[in-house]
Amino acid sequence: MRRPMALITGASRGVGAAVARALTPTHDLLLGGRDRAALDRLAAELPGARPWAVELAELTPADVAGIDRLDLLVHSAGIARLGRLADMPAEVWRRTFEINVVAVAELTRLLLPALRAAHGHVVLVNSGSGQRANANWGSYAASKFALRAFADVLRDEEHPNGVRVTTIYPGRVDTDMQRDVRTQEGGPYQPERYLQPESVARAVLAAVTATPDAHVTEITVRPAAGPTR
Repeated sequence: MRRPMALITGASRGVGAAVARALTPTHDLLLGGRDRAALDRLAAELPGARPWAVELAELTPADVAGIDRLDLLVHSAGIARLGRLADMPAEVWRRTFEINVVAVAELTRLLLPALRAAHGHVVLVNSGSGQRANANWGSYAASKFALRAFADVLRDEEHPNGVRVTTIYPGRVDTDMQRDVRTQEGGPYQPERYLQPESVARAVLAAVTATPDAHVTEITVRPAAGPTR
């Protein structure tokens, strides 16, 4: 029997890698990312996985050629650049939206025929910043609010085609990206106060393995330690 196929962006590290490990018992995997060496290492670790090295901001139809059936698409790639609105130049806004929104929309668009064929599932790993915007998070929060709107529209449009759409809203997660964020904020890095990537992966699994009568549209996961701002 054919195992379900999942494509995971941002799979070279952090949440994306954790999602890949969580899915490997049940899915064949396409590991998306820019770091081919890291993707190769992860693919060697996970049976049924192979690297899919692409630059999402430069995606073309040729990059998805041959993917004619896809059961699961997990968007976990993203970037964050912090700063006050008065100091945030246009190029930061453009780059943030290019990666966090436009690349997601284009990859999903290109893969919709494959997702429809499988009555597949799209999972978008968003952020708490997609639910509430805070000072110094302008471009990032705006991109995540846009991603939330994209998910809502995609769900409404593709429901008749049997495609499910879930948004995951994690709080702070112990990842390399979080280390960079804390450096930008000028604060201490406290991994014991953050979610583990595996905890976010479990939320993805909860949505993906829901019973057929249940469409899990949104999941919010916060660190048990409480607010970390």
